[in-house]
Amino acid sequence: MTYELNQKLYLNKKILVLGGDGFCGWPTSLHLSKQGYEVVIIDNLSRRNIDNELEVESLTPIRTLGERINSWKEMTGSQIRHINLNLAEDYDRLLQVINEEKPGAIIHFAEQRSAPYSMKSTRHKRYTVNNNMNATHNLLCAIAESGQDIHLVHLGTMGVYGYGTAGVKIPEGYLDVEVTTDQGERVAQQILYPTNPGSVYHMTKSQDQLLFQYYNKNDQIRITDLHQGIVWGTNTEETNLDERLINRFDYDGDYGTVLNRFLMQAALDYPITVHGTGGQTRAFIHIQDTVRCIQLSVENPPEKGERVMIFNQMTETHRVEDLAKMVAELTDGEIAYVPNPRNEAPENELHVKNDLFISKGLNPITLNRGLLEEVTEVARRYADRADLSKIPARSVWTKNQQAGVPEKRETVTDQT
Repeated sequence: MTYELNQKLYLNKKILVLGGDGFCGWPTSLHLSKQGYEVVIIDNLSRRNIDNELEVESLTPIRTLGERINSWKEMTGSQIRHINLNLAEDYDRLLQVINEEKPGAIIHFAEQRSAPYSMKSTRHKRYTVNNNMNATHNLLCAIAESGQDIHLVHLGTMGVYGYGTAGVKIPEGYLDVEVTTDQGERVAQQILYPTNPGSVYHMTKSQDQLLFQYYNKNDQIRITDLHQGIVWGTNTEETNLDERLINRFDYDGDYGTVLNRFLMQAALDYPITVHGTGGQTRAFIHIQDTVRCIQLSVENPPEKGERVMIFNQMTETHRVEDLAKMVAELTDGEIAYVPNPRNEAPENELHVKNDLFISKGLNPITLNRGLLEEVTEVARRYADRADLSKIPARSVWTKNQQAGVPEKRETVTDQT
């Protein structure tokens, strides 16, 4: 019976991509459409509204979602539909859409994804909690109420664990432990690997895990939770087909990811800003591997009644200072060490298991000169769109911290 259910689920080629207009959601939508899936994007365009709030745009010129979708159809003949829906606020409409569309899988990107943005102010903290947790819980409730056998694939983050390994590799979701009963009997158990969130954003992702465990146990919802590393790169095979399909390139202090920011700064002859000592070790994944991992997750759903499947969606780890040196060597750039706005250890080790994706057939893309140069070229091509005042990271974790802003170019020395 389970095999038949899996086959039925896999043969249902309709997928709802929640947050399908975003940095990871848009290339994923195109990739799955190219693979023959019927893709429906559900997005209330909140990320575009945050651009308006922060008064900063993607370095790359992003067309309207309607133009993006029409361009994809023109290029490939494949139709992607868009439904404008706020998951956190309109539960009845969400349930209606699920009942009408009857998807085989739902991919959940629809959460505010920036740790710095979540720490900007009390208002931003509350928005992140309200948006992220209500969206996830509404989605789980709607899947359960619909009575459909839908596979939920969620994009989480490695950041739920904080940045340290207690001397062991971070496992894929579950930790083997042994407890001793009051009668002295030793009992083996598996528990969720303890989280240690470092921001309000990461805290909401930690809460997602508990919601998934409950609805998986109580309502037998199939769930795959992807703990993703920091994404680098900009384009995928699909977004490279036409400039109208180009992906986001965030470079500002709130939404820009560390390696992309380094490459952009060097391309603009701006100091490569390393926060603190640069001793922080982080997990990374290229955007092309992100979309491939999503496809592998969709096509390898857990069994009905099986516990939440957790993948560590990353391909390698690097120390921030080493990345800065790599970019400086590649671009002849200079490094500036600035105060760290985050409340975190000045350095850490990080060791992570990623066996599950490798076993499913992922051939990881790792950092290489060609891809770094490709990102740098994108940054140079659109350099005239950059607002240098938006580069410094100004969101701070505690009141007594100060954000780091590099000095003018002529006074910055290479501290490598």
